[in-house]
Formats: sequence, structure tokens, C-alpha cells
Amino acid sequence: MVPSNLGEEMSTELALPPEWEDDERMNFLFSDFKENRDVSTTDWDSKMDFWTSLILKICRSRGTVCVHLQELNKIFQRKGIMPLGLATVIQCMARCGKIQRESEFATNVDCGWVSWGVGLLLVKPLKWTFSTLLGSSVVTLKELFVVIELVKEKAAELLGVYRSSPVANHSLLSFQELRTLSSHVCVDESTLCMALLQLQREKQVTVSLHGGEKIVKFSQPGQNHVSPVSDVDLGIYQLQRSEGLLEERVEALGLEAEKYKEEARVLLREGKKSQALRCLRSRKRVEKKADHLYAQLENVKGILDKIANSQTDKLVIQVYQAGVSALRLSLKDVTVERAESLVDQIQELCDTQDEVNQILAGGALNSSMSYSILYKIDIYLYLLKNIFLYCFLPYHPSPN
Repeated sequence: MVPSNLGEEMSTELALPPEWEDDERMNFLFSDFKENRDVSTTDWDSKMDFWTSLILKICRSRGTVCVHLQELNKIFQRKGIMPLGLATVIQCMARCGKIQRESEFATNVDCGWVSWGVGLLLVKPLKWTFSTLLGSSVVTLKELFVVIELVKEKAAELLGVYRSSPVANHSLLSFQELRTLSSHVCVDESTLCMALLQLQREKQVTVSLHGGEKIVKFSQPGQNHVSPVSDVDLGIYQLQRSEGLLEERVEALGLEAEKYKEEARVLLREGKKSQALRCLRSRKRVEKKADHLYAQLENVKGILDKIANSQTDKLVIQVYQAGVSALRLSLKDVTVERAESLVDQIQELCDTQDEVNQILAGGALNSSMSYSILYKIDIYLYLLKNIFLYCFLPYHPSPN
């Protein structure tokens, strides 16, 4: 629900345009639109641009992607007066594709990708009617519209949050886990649902129902689109859930055992030996249960590690195979004779370099000898450059 004083609070939440304090200008902007735009095209367009821009601005500042007419009337209330032309603004934005009815947005997910029912997993259309589904041009007060530009931005932000999170290596997430993870990005559940629907349109997410629980699967980096949820995905998801539950249970049992230990110490100080012994027996029983659960936890972790290693091994094999292919391609024109010739040239260069070093060390240089040595060094550098190119670049026969 929108608070009754939201219009009064808007000035503190949003930097309003300069026109907001100009009574004459605002009287024009708050007036209704002419039925015929051609009567005054400039005035009609300027009014439309003003409200369209302001609606986008207020939604972005609040982090929402949906609006309805009743909410906008309250938000933009000024001196007790509501704008008269907002219904026309919404109709125009809908015709231009800037906004879309929530019902249309939820049901227009590509049927070749997911079923119509998937949209219903994320949106509860309790007030949808045949008129909303068929696209009536009448704008009702509480009918929700999705701002397309903002929902695309929110979808990209949500995908980035998932991929930069500690659970990015989890192929599946529960809807509630995602809700917690994205709470700083999606201000409410409705915003999260719209962002997920947009990602479904972009084939970056799939949402399905398993065992009465909504499950979300994201595409991984390098994938053009997300793959369908497989039995392997579900198996890994159950193992990860079991791991989390076992860790919580083991931790709780550890705290319980520590509590019994402290109680036994207090009872011993008070001389209540029999009661202290009972606490110690209870502690031992709890520790035994914790050890049993810890062993189960280690088994689950071991299975998950093996799965992760198998995926890593698969990647290593793929990289190795790609490297072998590249090596074969780079050695395509290399022969034993060329390799031996290259080694001989390198050895000759090294011998000549040793000779130069000996002469320089002797200190007996005249001008003609200096010129000769420098000339040889230039030749050696040129030869070294060509040997480098010969070794590391593909061989191309001389055109001559």
C-alpha cells in the first residue's frame, strides 16, 4: 500500500524538476490532455515527455519496476491536486512499448522456451480478468504495469549479484535463498519476480516447481542460455541442502554438549555429584549423536567434492585437447631439417658472440676494428630477430 502522505514525502526522496515550483507551468502539466494531439503537437508532446521522464525517475529512485495509476496519482499529488492526464500517459507509454501490463508481461514468455504456467509461478494474478488478458485499452486504478527499461536493468543487476556471490557454483537455488541473496537489489518479492521473468525471456534463467518448492537455475558464464533442470542438478541440489542442514544440526549439538559441560561444572562446585554425572552422560550422548551426524556430513562433502573434481577434470581435458590441436596446427610446416638448421644458426651466433666478448675484454680497439665489430653486432641482431620470427611464426615460403 502507498502511504497517504507519499506525495508530500516525494520532495525529500526525489530531486523534483525545477517546474514543480512554478504554479503556472504545473497548472498546465496537471491539466488533462487534449483529445486530438494535432491541435497543439508541441504542448501535447512536452507534457507527455515530462510525465514519462518523471515516472521513470521515481521508479528508478525507489528501486521498483511496476506502477499503477492509483499509486502515481498519490505520488504526484501537489497542493492537494492530482494530475488529470496520467491515464493518457500510461496508455501512450503502453502503445510505445515502454510499459506493459503485468498480465501480458507474465504470459508473453516464449512458449517454446517455458510454458505459460511458469509465469504463474512468479505472479499471482488474483485480479486478472479476461479484459486484462486480452489487452483492454482502459486503464484501471490498481492495474499494474511493468516498466520495460527498468525491469531489464534489474534483471541484469540480479544476474550479476548471483554470479558474484558465494553460491555462484550452485547450479540450483531455492526461490527463498535467491530472495535473501538479492534483498539489497530487489526491494520486494514482486520486483524479484519481474526480474526473473525478464531473465526467462532472455533465456538466462529457468524457474520450475519441484516437490512444492520453486527452484531457480541460472545460466553459467560462457553459456548462451540456461540449460533445462536435469536429474543431476536436482541430485546436487539435494546434497547441498543436506550439507547445510547437517552443518546446522552438528553446530546445534555442539552448543548443546557445551551447555551440559558447563552445567556439570556448576553442579560439581555445588557438591551435586549425581546431577553432574547425569549432565555428563547427557553430554556424552549428544556428542555421540553429533559424531554420527558429522560422519554423514563428511560423506556428503566427499560426494560434492568428487562431483566438483569431475567437472574440473572435464574442463582440464577440454583445455588439454584444445592445446594439442593448437600445437599440431603450429607445427604443421615444421620439419626435422628446419629444426636442425635453426639449432646450427643459434650455435654459430653464440660462438660469434663469445668472440666479440673476448675482443671487448682485451681493450685493444681501434676505429676500424670498432666499426667492424659494430657492423657485426648489427648483423647478429638482425639474424637473431629473423631466427625469432622463424621459430615462433608460421612458416611462409619466400615468393622468390
